[in-house]
Amino acid sequence: MDVTDRRVIVFDWDGTVADTMPGITSVAREVLLGWGMPEDGLGDLSRLVGPPFPQAYSMVYGLSDEDAAEVTRRYRMRYEQGGVREWPIFPGIPALLDDLRGAGKLVAVASSKRHKLVIRQAGDNDILDAFDVIVGKTNDDTATKEGAIIQAIELLGAHVGDAVMVGDRYFDVEAAANVGIPCVGVLWGKTASREELEEAGAAAIAETLDELRCILIGA
Repeated sequence: MDVTDRRVIVFDWDGTVADTMPGITSVAREVLLGWGMPEDGLGDLSRLVGPPFPQAYSMVYGLSDEDAAEVTRRYRMRYEQGGVREWPIFPGIPALLDDLRGAGKLVAVASSKRHKLVIRQAGDNDILDAFDVIVGKTNDDTATKEGAIIQAIELLGAHVGDAVMVGDRYFDVEAAANVGIPCVGVLWGKTASREELEEAGAAAIAETLDELRCILIGA
């Protein structure tokens, strides 16, 4: 699908812009072991990257809502003690964002991560001003990825027909489809397989930032 005419580019954050999987999984491992989960019960912690917290702990480990909320509280206390070493951006992201804006695109973030934390992580990586809009969730109960995408588009004064999503998991592809926009899947974060993104219905898949640049602006 040709998306070069889409003037609004809505990025996911974790695994797409920021290489957060190592930090997220390391802290989650520490917290879950402290919670009492055995090492052999952890499995593939990368499954936690994509779905929103605290729901991710229920989806992946079957925790009750109450237990998932408590594990999330402990996780956040520990994770927020970190810094840019736990949430670096992928090499080449600043240049890509500059090229997109130079091509006349409006660039946004729509994330299931808490809004203040996305702002902090973008600032820590000196790319806060590279985005026209950043939208993260403001509560754990009612916020959805679809809602974040719609809010980002509306804040830019645009319409869904103007936008394309860029994300690394099937959650992004499905949320974009629910809103009515295509999603380009990316593989550099190693959070999902090509098959996952294809089966979810990604409009295109990029293995590198250069491939994504070509998909979005044709250059």
